[in-house]
Amino acid sequence: MARPRSPLLSRARIRDTALELIDAEGIDALSMRKLALELDVKAASLYSHFPNKDAVLDAVANLLTQRVDTSGFRSGWRAGLETWGRSYYAALSAHPRAAPVVAAGTGRREDFLAMADAVHGGLVGDGWPPRHATMIAASVKYLVIGAATTPFGSGFADDTRVYLDRYPNLVQAHLIPDHAEEIDEDSFELALGCLLSGLEPLHASFADAAARRRRAGTSR
Repeated sequence: MARPRSPLLSRARIRDTALELIDAEGIDALSMRKLALELDVKAASLYSHFPNKDAVLDAVANLLTQRVDTSGFRSGWRAGLETWGRSYYAALSAHPRAAPVVAAGTGRREDFLAMADAVHGGLVGDGWPPRHATMIAASVKYLVIGAATTPFGSGFADDTRVYLDRYPNLVQAHLIPDHAEEIDEDSFELALGCLLSGLEPLHASFADAAARRRRAGTSR
């Protein structure tokens, strides 16, 4: 029996190929027809695995979300946010063109919903009021998405002549593109650390208020 010309189709193979196309050309370039051409199959073959392009994008979003670690919340809210934020940033910065797929919303994406549930539960379980837990999770998400999709060095030319005379405060800016990855990673760490340090006194105030309520309740 002759061997198939190309590997058999599977949901995982279709999803992974879609991610490769997004990485190379962006989300707008992805279509079921183009995906079929890349896989060397007829477009109709894809529909036995995914009903439409949106379902493929959901699978891509779930794949990236699976690489995000929420286990740190077992050690407290700050450790949880550090682990979650760093792993979230690593997952999306490795595929910046696919980041909008994750950022677009949850829909019925099971892995995204499980991640959101773990983050919210970890924060509330360690003393944050639900409303603040929601805002904190949103703040970290904004930081991650922005850092993963907007490299700082992309705004600067590597030609020193661009900055001479006219922009005296940017005479070293031509060096930024050569250190772009380092700058982006260090800047993300700085922003995340400042956010978490700024939350510390607020969390302490909630803990103090909760302790006062407990004391008041036991004194009755």
